[in-house]
Amino acid sequence: MEWRDEAIVLSLKTHGETSVLVELFTAERGRHLGLVRGGKSRKIRPLLQVGNIVNATWRARLDEHLGAVTVEMSEPVASRLFDEPLGLAALSNLCSLLSLFPERDPHAGLFKGAKTLLTHMEEETIWPSLLVRFELEVLAELGYQLDVSECAATGSKEELIFVSPKSGKAVSKGAGEPYKDKLLELPSFLSGARQNEERDAVSDRDILNGFALTSFFLERFIFKPERGAAFIQGAKNLPPKNSDQYRAEKAETVRNNFLKRLRKSLAH
Repeated sequence: MEWRDEAIVLSLKTHGETSVLVELFTAERGRHLGLVRGGKSRKIRPLLQVGNIVNATWRARLDEHLGAVTVEMSEPVASRLFDEPLGLAALSNLCSLLSLFPERDPHAGLFKGAKTLLTHMEEETIWPSLLVRFELEVLAELGYQLDVSECAATGSKEELIFVSPKSGKAVSKGAGEPYKDKLLELPSFLSGARQNEERDAVSDRDILNGFALTSFFLERFIFKPERGAAFIQGAKNLPPKNSDQYRAEKAETVRNNFLKRLRKSLAH
């Protein structure tokens, strides 16, 4: 068995003295593991930095085997952000969210969105709004798609400035004003009226509101199993490291670190 695909490096784990177990998110095959022989060498190690886009070749005798992977560089994203702590934190956030998906479950659209975001990570005025959109795509791919195309109460497509925390649907200014304390703010760059505006026109407030919006639904459905997420529930101790809940907890920690850096950056 053999395949070649474009992929994003999600994580690495030492395997033996010279090899590494690499976790990739591929364009056509979703999250996929493989063994990189000699992955700890000076030649290969720079290629396997988390967030890099690579061209991967996977080989195994049978499809269900772990398989061996070789990689060639496509986009050295991580090295370009070496002096950008916020960008690196955002990169880690993206990769930890991609790690939530089942192994070998294809999500071609999500890969395309992630790649678009990664290729803009050096542009500080662009990537934050792209990351908000990416997190909404993650929610949608996991089965929790928000609908901000029209007002849930009136059907209007005008003045959409709120989101209902119960339904995940947009609410117009007129319909939502009496209940605004109970509603989430909809960033203007996500509303229909401004979908086509220049990305660099996005305000800091809209960015913070965007992440507040995705935070609410990620916590409700993904990070907090007792609040409805389809992950393992009831564990009193730390779950096994391969469990969905462990991945969700790790993603939540990584994301909280990113948000802390983001708020600090915008406050200056």
